[in-house]
Amino acid sequence: MTHGAIHAFLADDHARLDALLSRAVADADNVDRDAYAEFRAGLLRHIAMEEKVLLPDARRRREGEGLPVAKQLRADHSALAALLVPTPTHAILAAIRGILEVHNQLEEGPAGVYTTCEELAGEEADSLLLRLRAVPEVPVAPHVDSPRVHEHIASLLKKAKGDDRE
Repeated sequence: MTHGAIHAFLADDHARLDALLSRAVADADNVDRDAYAEFRAGLLRHIAMEEKVLLPDARRRREGEGLPVAKQLRADHSALAALLVPTPTHAILAAIRGILEVHNQLEEGPAGVYTTCEELAGEEADSLLLRLRAVPEVPVAPHVDSPRVHEHIASLLKKAKGDDRE
C-alpha cells in the first residue's frame, strides 16, 4: 500500500523521535540529556500536531463525529505528556517507549489514523499537510518531581491502558 504525504510526514517524525529516544537511553547508567531534551520538545510538538490539527480535521470531515480511536489516542497523549514532566529516568523512558510502540501502530498501521485522515482529506490533503507542518514548537517547562506529579502519571497510565475502573 502506498502512503501519502501526511502519513510519510508523521511516520518520519515517529522515526526521528524513536531515534532520539534510543540515543537518550543508550547508556544504561545515564540518560543523554541533550537527546532527551530534543525528544521531549519533538514529542510535545508531534502531539500538538495531532491534537490541534489532525484529529479536529477528521472530526470536522466526519460531521462532528471523532474517529473511533480518538479517545485512546488522547489518553495516550495525556499519559505521554505527563511522563515528560519529571526528570527523565530509564524507568520513565521505558514507560514512554511502551506506550509509543502500541500508539504508533494505531496511527501508522494499514488502516491506521494517518491513512484514515489522509483519505478523509482527499483533495485537501496538501492543505492539511501544510497546517501540520505549520504547528509551532511547544514551550517546554522545567522538570517537576513532586509526589503529586508521580500520582498524576500513575492515574493517566491506568487510563491509557483502559484500566481506570474504580
